[in-house]
Amino acid sequence: MSVDLINISELPDPESARRFLARLEERTPGPYRRLMKDRSLLSDVLTLVSYSPLLAETMLQHPEYIAWLGRKRKDGAVRDKQEMLESLARFSLTNSQLDPHRVLSRFRRRELLRIYLRDIRRLATIAEITEELSNLADAILEHALRISRQELENRFGPPQESDDKGRLVPSHLCIVSLGKLGSRELNYSSDIDLLFLYSDEGTTAGVGRRDPITNREYFVKLAELVAKMVGEATGEGPAYRVDLRLRPNGRVGPLAMSVKETARYYTERAQAWERQVLIRSRSSAGNEDLFKDFFQRVEPSVFVEDQSVSEALRNVRESKQRIDIELINSKGINVKLGKGGIREIEFIAQALQLAYGGRDKWLRAPHTLICISRLADRSLITEDELTKLVEGYAFLRQLEHVLQMEHGLQTHIIPNDKEKLERLAVKMHCIDLIAFTDTLAEHMQSVQKVFRRIFYEEGASFEPSTPLAASADLYSSEIPANTGRLDEGKETNPVLEKVISTSPRFGELVGTDAAIGSLLSELLETGQILEAFDPGKALMEAVSTATELGDKLARLRRNWRNFLAMIMASDALERISVKDAKRLQTKLAEASINAGLAIARSEIEKRNGASAELGLAVMGLGKLGGAGVDYDSDLDLVLVYDEQITDQELASRAVEVFVNALSAITRDGSLYRVDLRLRPYGKDGPLAVSRSAFIEYVKVSAAIWELLAFVKMRAVGGAMEMAKILESDIRNIIHERALAIDPDALATETRRIRAGLEQQRLRARGQRDIDIKYVLRPQSI
Repeated sequence: MSVDLINISELPDPESARRFLARLEERTPGPYRRLMKDRSLLSDVLTLVSYSPLLAETMLQHPEYIAWLGRKRKDGAVRDKQEMLESLARFSLTNSQLDPHRVLSRFRRRELLRIYLRDIRRLATIAEITEELSNLADAILEHALRISRQELENRFGPPQESDDKGRLVPSHLCIVSLGKLGSRELNYSSDIDLLFLYSDEGTTAGVGRRDPITNREYFVKLAELVAKMVGEATGEGPAYRVDLRLRPNGRVGPLAMSVKETARYYTERAQAWERQVLIRSRSSAGNEDLFKDFFQRVEPSVFVEDQSVSEALRNVRESKQRIDIELINSKGINVKLGKGGIREIEFIAQALQLAYGGRDKWLRAPHTLICISRLADRSLITEDELTKLVEGYAFLRQLEHVLQMEHGLQTHIIPNDKEKLERLAVKMHCIDLIAFTDTLAEHMQSVQKVFRRIFYEEGASFEPSTPLAASADLYSSEIPANTGRLDEGKETNPVLEKVISTSPRFGELVGTDAAIGSLLSELLETGQILEAFDPGKALMEAVSTATELGDKLARLRRNWRNFLAMIMASDALERISVKDAKRLQTKLAEASINAGLAIARSEIEKRNGASAELGLAVMGLGKLGGAGVDYDSDLDLVLVYDEQITDQELASRAVEVFVNALSAITRDGSLYRVDLRLRPYGKDGPLAVSRSAFIEYVKVSAAIWELLAFVKMRAVGGAMEMAKILESDIRNIIHERALAIDPDALATETRRIRAGLEQQRLRARGQRDIDIKYVLRPQSI
């Protein structure tokens, strides 16, 4: 294949791509030949190479990663910690000859190929990319903790402590993440800031003739082992740079402390900036209950109920001033720490959290984007400021990623060299260098303007411009419920007030959206609310009248929210039955699916420069398949394409855009969590499957549990003619296979699956919680 067929000249750095291919051919002819036969994979690989010499070298050192990327690059969903752990376990087994720290480093570098490709292709939002990077770090920490703990237990025995009745029980450790990892906003080259907590004092059980050691000694050794395994440099670099300086007493403090001792430090001795750090903290590995216990103890000291606004702003402002002093002699624009940079957005969020979070728990969201969105809901920043901060954050974080992934360095400085700047502009999808510099200046100036308004212009007198939203009563009885923002300048609709009082969740949905409030006020008064329920037409018009992807997603979410509010209002006032509420939510989900497909088709056509016929049938399973969608239901889907109309590559790319359209978190929220794991071969299978391959899979390969899931399969969107025929064919195949299965075996397998689901929920929720969806029988309660 000629390289020119993939428009190599349009890459940010064509020469680096050509050099890569020459080196790959010279070093490993086999992988080179296979790559040259796959045009789509070749395009993705050379794009990665052109963006990141670091990843180019990774693929040259490990050419087998190219084939792995070919299998995994079309995975559209964010991989969670558990999926990462399973993948890491398999990687560790196949690389058992390597030291554990080298396994972790290589595994992380391999995963970055897949994640950064999605980032470059804009197949995921910045929030999704940073969440997946955080999940990757969590999995590596968990793996390292398990290995390290086993090593120490073999030497000293398991650590133990006494419970309230004096009985010896196992002691546990929690690795608490702070900073960007703590808020699930990790960068490609971020340090990971960690805090090690153990449950209580005690001693180990001892092994053989070796004397036991104290829990303090044991867990300090455990923290050392984990930090060394994750942070030890190899020829390919460490998995992560581990920073333990944020622990109590900094460098002179012990590496691990008990929950009680650590909580006492933060409540009695910690400085304001140390408590500010805990805004972005969570459990990344180990026993999560320890973190819950710890944070419950320190939360009142982090979010102080009677703290003055001026004091909160002053403390954060002083932290920023220390950063500014450190930057006096630095050269170049710093997109993280400079004026109008990422840190100012984070400090805006954290300062207002500290100022108002003591009285309003809803504001205590560690994620920056979620936090500033809630601040806007509470009128602590304006809608215009919210837009500027969200757009600035997305652009600056994307720019930060591009800078860091070039060589894998923790850099935030814009280069001064013109040639490098021009390549940077192309990587940022800007038309030219002027457009890039203008866009960068606009975002940083906008962020700086908001920062100065909050910290210097309004200062101590800063107060919200309008009353807090009605949803406040969900979290604090001391914050008065107020629905005035729903219809400013008019008397509040009494029917609407009744709905809000009946359903606090409805108040949360519409309490800060004047447009929804105004719409529902009229519909509730006239009783025409269900007559106006036509989401199919409205959602399709919303996405078809916009040209840019961002506008399409925003309009889709705003219109979707209107219809969900109609259902919730009718449900709260008991004007519809539970069955009707589920029917209407199913109708809304189906309309959203078709709107998402329209967005996917539009984006594919924009990329290809020609009209595209997707030929995708969307098959619903679970609650969607049973036409019983409920509040917060996932959409369990299988997407099937007609191989006579489209090919797998086009179908898979369309599915990626489609899933993103429905599930991506934007400043207007998200619609549904889309679950594609019930597709043939699960997460190892393609995102979209051909009609013939799907039928063959159900006939031959599908397990009994899959047949049980497919029984509820229903055509819900897309190419409906094909979908309905497929629905009938699949159901007939399932019935034929069921007749051939021994009834006792079928019943046993059904019970096993249901029991497995119940146990899974019990593990996830805790043994004391009862899940009425999965509980098997009254006796099991």
